[in-house]
Amino acid sequence: MGAVMGTFSSLQTKPRRPSKGQLYVMDYAPRQNKSDKIDDELEMATVCCRPEGLEQLEAQTNFTKGELQVLYRGFKNECPSGVVNEDTFKQIYSQFFPHGENALHTNLAHKDASMYAHYLFNAFDAAQTGSVKFEDFVTALSTLLRGTINEKLRWTFNLYDINKDGYINKEEMMDIVKAIYDMMGKYTYPVLKDDAPKQHVDLFFQKMDKNKDGVVTLEEFIESCQEDDNIMRSLQLFESIM
Repeated sequence: MGAVMGTFSSLQTKPRRPSKGQLYVMDYAPRQNKSDKIDDELEMATVCCRPEGLEQLEAQTNFTKGELQVLYRGFKNECPSGVVNEDTFKQIYSQFFPHGENALHTNLAHKDASMYAHYLFNAFDAAQTGSVKFEDFVTALSTLLRGTINEKLRWTFNLYDINKDGYINKEEMMDIVKAIYDMMGKYTYPVLKDDAPKQHVDLFFQKMDKNKDGVVTLEEFIESCQEDDNIMRSLQLFESIM
């Protein structure tokens, strides 16, 4: 189940109280006084890479203006330039990787999370510019946390469609699943076997490639996920995060 929904489970396991170094601040909503909100408005207009207006982002996402202000404050603290490149994204992601503190005081957690963070960054970077702006960030979070089932599945399909040709082949699915297992598999009990990713991919790909043409289309992906009760339950968990 972790193969298809890996992106959702990884977001779900973020710490309840993020530290200063964390980018994801969805369940951290400090109180803001009036001056804080005015400061946010001014900063939104003067940041090096100017984001769209709050009103426009509010209309385009499922977040309120107040929530966008909180998100922007956290984003700005980590990325004063207004954009995140892949290296910075990986560093931030590794900091909230849940097993980082238990990785025998080495860089093991960062290494294990790095490849999955690479694929996740590419999914956030919808325009494939090599950087993620605040608009990209909140648009993706809006979909993952408050989008419809169809929107969440479309976003997940885009994550697995590494070369962005509109199809998922078996190699692409294997790359994503292996990245998820590398990140999470070492910390499961019982420990997963080395061939677990291949077995998982073989099972899922056979189920999803309904016409047996060697690729999975968006329609096949959505239909197969909707037929899987475990996947649908995982999607519903995100409706109660905020």
